[in-house]
Amino acid sequence: MKLVGLTGTLGSGKSTVGRLFEGWGASRIDTDELARQVVRPGRPALERIRENWGERILAPDGSLDRPALRRIVTEDSDARRRLEGIVHPAVLELLSERLREARSGGCEVAVLEVPLLLEAGLERMCDLVVTVDAPLEVRKSRVCGERGLSEREFAALDDAQLSGEEKRGRADIVVENGGSVSELEAAARAAWDAIQRADEAEGGPGGRWSVDLHMHTRHSKDCLSDPADVVATARRVGLDRIAITDHDEIEGAFEAHRSAPDLVIVGEEVRTAEGLDLIGLFLREHIPPGGNFREVAEAIRSQGGVTYLPHPFDRWRGSDEVYLESVIDCVDVVEVFNARVHDPQRNERARAWAEEHGLPVGAGSDAHTLREIGKGRVKLAPFDGPEGFVRSAAEGEIEGAASAHWVHLGSTWAKLRKRLPI
Repeated sequence: MKLVGLTGTLGSGKSTVGRLFEGWGASRIDTDELARQVVRPGRPALERIRENWGERILAPDGSLDRPALRRIVTEDSDARRRLEGIVHPAVLELLSERLREARSGGCEVAVLEVPLLLEAGLERMCDLVVTVDAPLEVRKSRVCGERGLSEREFAALDDAQLSGEEKRGRADIVVENGGSVSELEAAARAAWDAIQRADEAEGGPGGRWSVDLHMHTRHSKDCLSDPADVVATARRVGLDRIAITDHDEIEGAFEAHRSAPDLVIVGEEVRTAEGLDLIGLFLREHIPPGGNFREVAEAIRSQGGVTYLPHPFDRWRGSDEVYLESVIDCVDVVEVFNARVHDPQRNERARAWAEEHGLPVGAGSDAHTLREIGKGRVKLAPFDGPEGFVRSAAEGEIEGAASAHWVHLGSTWAKLRKRLPI
């Protein structure tokens, strides 16, 4: 499925373009509509909004009084951020459901219509970005006339977004909407034809995904990072896929995957009876620690997962060639760059060992703090599922730089903090 991000400046007519795309065969997901759904009476988001701003934001029938709430957040940037903190997570959860439905329904092109697509970093999950724009005075006339906003309200809302120039510069396709309806339809049709002609990314430098295959959340004993913050940080630093691999736990990966199924690979870093670590990727169930290396590998593969060998020659967490030779049939992919391995020779040793045995390669930040995410990456051709991932990893391109030594203090502090009384 090709995912097209559709955005634009305030009053530019992006919803009109979205409806045209829908008429030409796209599955349209309008986040404004999703935002209306999550604040309907009876929904948790509406109750949280009422708790923050009281009964004054409710209409007589108990529904949200949108103009009243808009007046509050237009004048108060802190209130706007609090509102976004309530509404955005609920919208993202509903968005994930819609994307799953589109994929399972065999959709070829899905259009994700988001006013703040670029501001939120959601363009990274899209194959193409379309921006709709129009001259400022045209947009102001439309919004103030059709929605009843004052010029001051329009200016405040417009200033909260990226400028038209910035949005145009970050788009793959720009649709101009400063003229007649027929001119807009012609411009939208040209954009749709360009979307239809665009090839799916099938490798090559411009089409490769940037993937961090090893990171942790607060579900690991030595990490305090919330799964939602891990997801947001991964998007911000430009990652296309991440594997969440908590120590002997899997709930953090499930939690992140529920909010961002397009981004998160469910994994777990399992401690074996030999004191080594083996990561399972594309897992469906938790694997308890304590089995021997071969037993853990079999448990991963029984779920259709991929065995990923992390930091194989690290001074404290690794092994040696003699032992690894005895279990080499249990290894699908080798981590040849780990950003927490500060001796470069140990990463190089892992790369040489993988090359000697013809094993696919991966890389990871091993992040236990948010600042580490993305420090280790592998560039892969787009993949779908475990088998596609292993094929892509056979031609992986490693990128990264070692994290600062202080990051280990972060892990130590996390362990201590979890032992301290609250």
